Amino acid sequence: MAMTDEEKSKCKKIIHSHAVAAAAGNLVPVPGLGVAVDTVTMTTMAMALSAVFGSSITENVAQAMAINAIKQTALKQPIKSIAKEVSKFIPILGQTVAPSISVIMLESAGWALANQMAENKA
Repeated sequence: MAMTDEEKSKCKKIIHSHAVAAAAGNLVPVPGLGVAVDTVTMTTMAMALSAVFGSSITENVAQAMAINAIKQTALKQPIKSIAKEVSKFIPILGQTVAPSISVIMLESAGWALANQMAENKA
């Protein structure tokens, strides 16, 4: 089932705000930390998105969905995934590149998740 305009608007706000929050967490130049930040952010995003479609999911379900969405996005965009973590080894550049890539990837993963939830709504 397709999303209504209202659902799209709500999803856009949720996805973008969470992607920006993840980008802020990816400013810290510690390799591997970005994956943890992205997972936590995607988990809360999944919970918020489920409410848009009239359902409620547990944190465990949301985390599983988040990990799957991140994996699928990383598989579709492997160069970006690698570049995000490798860039953190490069002073200053990493603090610009990693957050930018994080926003792109989380926006993509968030929309994939939202579309999946829209298809599954009753």
